[in-house]
Amino acid sequence: MSANKPPSPLSRREFLKSSAFLAGFSILPSGILANSPSGKLQIVQIGVGGRGGGNLSSLLKLANAQVIGLCDVDKERLAAKTDQVPNAKTFRDYREMLEKLDKQIDAVLVCTPDHMHFPIAMAAMERGKHVYCEKPLALTVVENRQLKEFSEKSGLKTQMGIQLASSIGQRMTIEYLQAGIIGKVREVHVWSNKKWGRDENEMPTTASPIPESLDWDLWLGIAQERPYIDGYYHPNEWRRMIGFGTGTLGDMGVHIFDTPFRALELTDPLWVKTSCRQPNGFAHPTNMQVEYAFTPTKYTTKSLNWTWYDGAKIPKAEDFGITLAEGEEMPRQGCFMRGEKGDLLMPHGGAPRTYPRELIRSIPKPVLKPIDHHGEWVDACLNDGETRTSFSFGGPLSEALQLGMVGSRFPGKKLKWDAKAMRVTNFNKANALLSRDYRSF
Repeated sequence: MSANKPPSPLSRREFLKSSAFLAGFSILPSGILANSPSGKLQIVQIGVGGRGGGNLSSLLKLANAQVIGLCDVDKERLAAKTDQVPNAKTFRDYREMLEKLDKQIDAVLVCTPDHMHFPIAMAAMERGKHVYCEKPLALTVVENRQLKEFSEKSGLKTQMGIQLASSIGQRMTIEYLQAGIIGKVREVHVWSNKKWGRDENEMPTTASPIPESLDWDLWLGIAQERPYIDGYYHPNEWRRMIGFGTGTLGDMGVHIFDTPFRALELTDPLWVKTSCRQPNGFAHPTNMQVEYAFTPTKYTTKSLNWTWYDGAKIPKAEDFGITLAEGEEMPRQGCFMRGEKGDLLMPHGGAPRTYPRELIRSIPKPVLKPIDHHGEWVDACLNDGETRTSFSFGGPLSEALQLGMVGSRFPGKKLKWDAKAMRVTNFNKANALLSRDYRSF
């Protein structure tokens, strides 16, 4: 399997049976890394614009990490970061970087548009490199499953970029829920006011001049060839576009699903139904409501109602029958859970609140130590530790979200999911959207 052509989703089982990926690993016993005589993890970062800047800054703060290479398809973005890491080698093509620096690299951080997460992360793991990948893990259901299973077979240390998963507020909420502060949970409502989609019926067909700094062919990567159109792709609009991003649900949903999904120890959805506008063929819808069913766990009642809302669909306090304190506002992004004993509201990035208010004092406040999300991954790579959002967690979470996005192509249709077989069992048309074709470039 070449670095520029990911495994075909059609041959997933054969791919996972293969042991060829073990060749060339540079991991030694007890977590010692062959490429780190200094004791520092030797890292390259692919994608340095946007969120990539934050990731790079986080890596540079770590005393046990050394960034030795930077790669970006936009030379202006790349040049803007080289002053921060003057000794790092720079590249436009990730394949060239992995080839030329192979023997020096211990780990790879991937922070490109979503459509390139899979080929880059897989190419890195095939070379025996630990991987940190921004959220969502990959673009399609099948790709998420492949990355999860490959990482588990290889034993490589992985982390998905859900930075808030390491925050004290989020971890505290999980402690409270699993201690039974609101009893077993029967309803989960999760939402974001973002509108990462486009609802017009058509998009322009006339090509725009490609920015001089951008290598458009490399930016497209494995995506099908098409003209560059200003305002639709690079640098920031790709999240809205089918085949490049995953809309509000697939992107922000990773952050906001994370706490209840983790706290309730959920696994694969049983079914999903998405309500939204009719498909326009090129962009994700903006205002969606998505219903899920999950297998009950010890933290849920026998049935669990789970609903996502985005854009104009986000709920109000009165929808849940709760009264906010004076000066409080309903969070524009957050999570609300209804249990047998009461309710819990967690604003995105904030601390939990309970209804009734005094419920929060019924259980001792958890005492938690700070966790550095990037530092945890580096420590795991060097010392054979564990990470909070490994691909074993991030893969199933992203898979569930992207089933909701598959549902957006068939509004109002309940899609029944067989996770083991990786198939929608009642509507075969949906199965064609679980994977994608790759362009050679």
